[in-house]
Amino acid sequence: MSDQPVFTLDIDQNKYLAAGGREIHAILTVEATGAPGTDGAVEAAEVIIVDASGSMSGEKIAEARRAAQTAVETLRDGVHFAIVSGTHEAIKIFPEGRGMVRADARTRQQAWGALNRLDAGGGTAIGKWLRLAAELLADHPGAVRHAILLTDGQNNEDERTFGAALAHCAGGFVCDSRGVGTDWAPAELRKVADALLGTSGFIRRPEELADDFRAMVETTMGKAVAEVALRIWTPQNGRVRYLKQVSPTLAELTGMRSPVDQLTGDYPTGAWGAETRVYHLCVEVAPGAVGQEIRGAWVRLVVPGGGEVLARGNVLAQWTDDLALSTRVSPGVAHYTGQAELFDLIQEGLGARAAGDLDTATARLGRARVLAEQSGNEETARLLAKVVEVDPGTGTARLRRSVDRADEIALDTGSVRTARMRGGSGTGTGDPGDPGTSGFRSATG
Repeated sequence: MSDQPVFTLDIDQNKYLAAGGREIHAILTVEATGAPGTDGAVEAAEVIIVDASGSMSGEKIAEARRAAQTAVETLRDGVHFAIVSGTHEAIKIFPEGRGMVRADARTRQQAWGALNRLDAGGGTAIGKWLRLAAELLADHPGAVRHAILLTDGQNNEDERTFGAALAHCAGGFVCDSRGVGTDWAPAELRKVADALLGTSGFIRRPEELADDFRAMVETTMGKAVAEVALRIWTPQNGRVRYLKQVSPTLAELTGMRSPVDQLTGDYPTGAWGAETRVYHLCVEVAPGAVGQEIRGAWVRLVVPGGGEVLARGNVLAQWTDDLALSTRVSPGVAHYTGQAELFDLIQEGLGARAAGDLDTATARLGRARVLAEQSGNEETARLLAKVVEVDPGTGTARLRRSVDRADEIALDTGSVRTARMRGGSGTGTGDPGDPGTSGFRSATG
């Protein structure tokens, strides 16, 4: 297709395994370049979900109205949209009647009128909000389907109800969620982001909402392919142990596999514009003889449905009795394993701090700050510095006595953002696509 970006797949790995070794690790860097302008834009549909519970009264609901209108104004003409008011129920406040409407001067003005009538009152049922968004977006298959969700409080639904709603919505649309203020739970919005392939973030001040909503819609309007999947083949007696997105944010994809055949599965990655994302693939294979080389995985980037291949590459395995070869760790695997460890340390440290286990909190957060600085993750290091201080001479960590709740939330939500590895990561030159061949970099235009 000439109106879509060009995709490249770059694979960084150490193919050598010790005798009897089974696990292969590889870093998959996917880059899309040359996305079309608005003239060749794909169809898009947007649902804007505004928390209108009682705690949103005053400045927050006023700024939420303004942010939602900013989002509507940022939509391209012709994009379908709807606005949902979220309380203990989910109510579509615009448009009236069934479904969504196309953005134009008239519908934007009508949307502003509906938003001006939006008042705060009631509880919080995020699962219901998402189910309504899924219902609205289901009428637009093939479009870039996206939702923005804003909340300021904790979800009142039980975990089973919330989990069922996320499972129902998964694969139907991408959702970027934001929390404003300091009374919401970052873990809840992280669940939304993980299930719906989006992001979660913290808005410290209500007056910052409009700019953030504008940025989210601009990103969505830049998408040029509605859905792309990583299609991974493994040999007989092999399996994918895990697949994680590791840049620009951490996201677990392993459980999202849709089987293609007995040896192949598709892992959704959502819509794409001009951007780069990085994934960590771990494959388990049956041990081979020393000197034997196999293809441990065949990775293809595909458009689901038609199966168009956008890029492809191989993950290899070769058994050796040379320890110098088998113990070497590829730079990409080392870096992104460290970024995943950084997330775990922050989550464990914040959890221990909340539970009153200050020794564990100090150890985890102190180690996290050192790791963030060493890996070049300057933003996370800056956030950690507000929670834990480290003596540069002795390396001794100490929790700060007084930590602003907003700084703690910023660290919690920011812990999923990773630092890109400095320099290039790829080591190979192409893949003709036959399972018996090998190659590490490919572009299919």
